[in-house]
Amino acid sequence: MLSDIELAQQAKLKPIADIARELGIQEDELEPYGRYKAKLNERLIERLQDRADGKLVLVTAINPTPAGEGKTTTTAGLGEAMAKIGKKAVLALREPSLGPVFGIKGGAAGGGYAQVLPMEDINLHFTGDMHAITAANNLLCALLDNHIQQGNALGIDPRRVLVRRCMDMNDRALRNVVVGLGGPLNGVPREDGFVITVATEVMAILCLASDLEDLKQRFGRMLVAYTYDRKPVYARDLKAEGAMAALMREAVLPNLVQTMENTPVIMHGGPFANIAHGCNSVRATRLALKLGDYCITEAGFGSDLGAEKFLDIKCRLAGLKPSCVVVVATVRALKYNGGVSKADLQEENVPALEKGIVNLQAHVENMRKYGVPVVVAINRFHTDTAAELAVIDRCCEEMGVPYALSEVFAKGGDGGMDLARKVVAAAEQAGQSTGFSCLYPDDIPIEAKLEAIAKNIYGADGVAYTAAAKRSLENIRSLGGDALPVCIAKTQYSLSDNAALLGRPRGFEITIRDLRLSSGAGFVVAYAGDIMTMPGLPSVPAAEKIDVDGKGAVSGLF
Repeated sequence: MLSDIELAQQAKLKPIADIARELGIQEDELEPYGRYKAKLNERLIERLQDRADGKLVLVTAINPTPAGEGKTTTTAGLGEAMAKIGKKAVLALREPSLGPVFGIKGGAAGGGYAQVLPMEDINLHFTGDMHAITAANNLLCALLDNHIQQGNALGIDPRRVLVRRCMDMNDRALRNVVVGLGGPLNGVPREDGFVITVATEVMAILCLASDLEDLKQRFGRMLVAYTYDRKPVYARDLKAEGAMAALMREAVLPNLVQTMENTPVIMHGGPFANIAHGCNSVRATRLALKLGDYCITEAGFGSDLGAEKFLDIKCRLAGLKPSCVVVVATVRALKYNGGVSKADLQEENVPALEKGIVNLQAHVENMRKYGVPVVVAINRFHTDTAAELAVIDRCCEEMGVPYALSEVFAKGGDGGMDLARKVVAAAEQAGQSTGFSCLYPDDIPIEAKLEAIAKNIYGADGVAYTAAAKRSLENIRSLGGDALPVCIAKTQYSLSDNAALLGRPRGFEITIRDLRLSSGAGFVVAYAGDIMTMPGLPSVPAAEKIDVDGKGAVSGLF
């Protein structure tokens, strides 16, 4: 059996100019980066601004497990299947981070015959967007430390600097560092640290900005520190926003690529959903809506993280209204939620599946709370038995939710046609005026917003706050944070903030240990449990299997 990268290397890609031409994109609206990838420039965005939108389909999943759910694979395959049934679909996806590529995943562009290509480029440096984000963030940090070194006219308290340096790699050794050592010429010593690039506010801003000017203004609004007398310091006070935007002038343009079956994909931005808002850029989504009858997008991790943030943050701030939500699950992952170890997931176990299927039920019920039709996609494996699939059939019938078996990994678009038809039926029935509404209104306090998510999405009894979180709440409220949506950073492995609580946990509280105002992005981040903004590598990193030969052919990406 061929690996993902071997399948990708055998695929027949079309020149990206041909993909663009089939979408009606003009030559001067395309900025090629080689033969198979390109950026879409402002001419295209301006020309299409008055065109009617297609329908928006969000792909999400149950809580992720070591067994994998195949959300990106399902998304790519659904786009391919749409073409098979005569629908013009454009995918809008996130760019992978190098952290998971070299850490656990080894690749994040789909799998099998439902991949986004060129997968080596996408999973590695792509068009340089991640590097631009890293540079813009670290420029801000350098300007701040230089300001303190050069007399500190603003009176910045080195103990209350909020912005941290970043790199797009898992490196736990950099979580907490001390900078400025080595004497007066090397700066003022202070505690600092690194976050992974996709967790930065710069990344969040890129994904929510409407254009380059908006990006620059948002950079200026970033809260970066407090003064000795507790006054806020913003990036604009350091005169940083112009240079940061200059570094991002190419990165702000969405990227065009394709699937194995030449379905167009607009790939742009890549925040993690467990520590950020987990959605691709608003610009990419809007372009896909203008260029296709259907824009198919995904949000990171399970619906309790990515989809909730897509619906409560991205849709709220960008005025988007989805027509359908697809919840992806696998028999293996549901058995894992029922207590089966990873080593035994290939064995039939109907009782465990019946126990673990409550996780799927929770995610379907949660998505329905937004007033949008839901379709379940079961990413099928050859080890799934008839008895196990019958449990899912019965569960979905009891919930009154349509479902389809998806075999896009093995069959590409042909394996997703039933899913595509059911998504189209749900979206067409909903029409342009869905009953979509956000989970909470704008005009309630931060605590009420957090409680709405904790109780209605996680199934918690309530929310508890540490002393540090309470102090942060008061600071954020004094700066107008009550008017903003909230972004909860928590574990992706459970509906709770405890990764060990699988299935559908009950009788727990969500503990908020701290909060931070992301004033440039336009939301408040609440940190729950022990979530880390700089991941570490596993005991056997995926990087150990990645290689390149003398001709430049990459292997080991899977």
